[in-house]
Amino acid sequence: MKKGLITISLLLSSMSLLSAKATDKSCRDIQAGIYSCNPYQFNFIRVKEVKYQDQTKLVADKLQPIPPKNGKKSTIADMIEKYIKINEPVRYQGEEQSITTSVSQEDLNHYMSLAKQLKQQRESLISKIIKEEEARYNKQQLILKEHKYQQALQIIKAKQKSQYGHYKVKKGDTLSHIAYMFGLSTKELAKLNGMDKNKPIKINQKITLPYTQEKIQAISIATHKVKRGENLYIIAKAYDLKVSDIVKFNKFEKNHKLKIGEKVKLPLPYKLAQLKKKVKEEERLKRLAKERMRKYKKFGKHRLRVTATAYTSHRGQTDKTPFLAAWNNHIRPGMKIIAVSRDLLYRYGMKNGTKVKIAGLRGYYTVRDKMNKRYRKRIDIYMGTNRRRALRWGRRSVVIYW
Repeated sequence: MKKGLITISLLLSSMSLLSAKATDKSCRDIQAGIYSCNPYQFNFIRVKEVKYQDQTKLVADKLQPIPPKNGKKSTIADMIEKYIKINEPVRYQGEEQSITTSVSQEDLNHYMSLAKQLKQQRESLISKIIKEEEARYNKQQLILKEHKYQQALQIIKAKQKSQYGHYKVKKGDTLSHIAYMFGLSTKELAKLNGMDKNKPIKINQKITLPYTQEKIQAISIATHKVKRGENLYIIAKAYDLKVSDIVKFNKFEKNHKLKIGEKVKLPLPYKLAQLKKKVKEEERLKRLAKERMRKYKKFGKHRLRVTATAYTSHRGQTDKTPFLAAWNNHIRPGMKIIAVSRDLLYRYGMKNGTKVKIAGLRGYYTVRDKMNKRYRKRIDIYMGTNRRRALRWGRRSVVIYW
């Protein structure tokens, strides 16, 4: 018994020693409990049991068959799938999760209502986010449109500024007259300048017009200065006129060729109206003069053109007695009297107290004084003591009737 225990203990100790030094042994050695060897190319014998033949050498008692080799090499992924269990995350299982049979019907209904509430909250939150995004997008689009509109407005204003000019108001101008001059209505012109059409305008005030400054200048003086490449057709088209009207107004010949820098008069409507008005005024004055001539002829038998001057009761213009005239006539300011040259007395039959009508002056003048001997065909109109009035009268050629 003791001998058997000793044998088993020796066997176990020897096996432990062999297992500890197995890596140092050759794969050709028979070792108990070793199923693999390090890096040798020789096949090893799988041993199930060993026995000692003697005290120094082990002998194989039973051989274990070599397990068949698997064609596939095991990978780390295979080892993970084989030995490690991975549970699928709950969030990837969908909204309706599998419920075990251990959950009661009441809990199931509670969970279902909770899921429904969460779904509704989720939908409302999504719709709210969508609305906010739409509002933000619309706001951005609105800002972008406003920015584009401002840019376009600046471009339009810049173009308008280059196309618009100003007219400087002169004495006698009115808003309606300026509008007529440039072919606009008074209402349009007032709206363009942001002013009331009924309010008066001031001298040197600037009026904005929808024409270039060069065209405004040409229209205001009704004259166009010819540039290189221009002809009568181009000028007429620029001012809405006819070529025949320009030719007739300027009295051009048929084959007239324009020169650079030549000034062409423009028969604009306002200019034609001014000329027509001027002709009418001249005709009126001529007609009035004829009527006066007829009146003067009826007044007296004699008619004579003389030179008329003016004098006052000052010692520089008379003698030492400025208020005492010829024939001892006493004069005073306000009296309509004249002094005549002596040839009118001796040759043309005038005398002291003769009534004389002077063309262009109202009323009748009486001869109360006579002039120096050196004057011929002269009269001197008495202006009282108003020296300024006498200076304004100066010297004029008039027709007298008596």
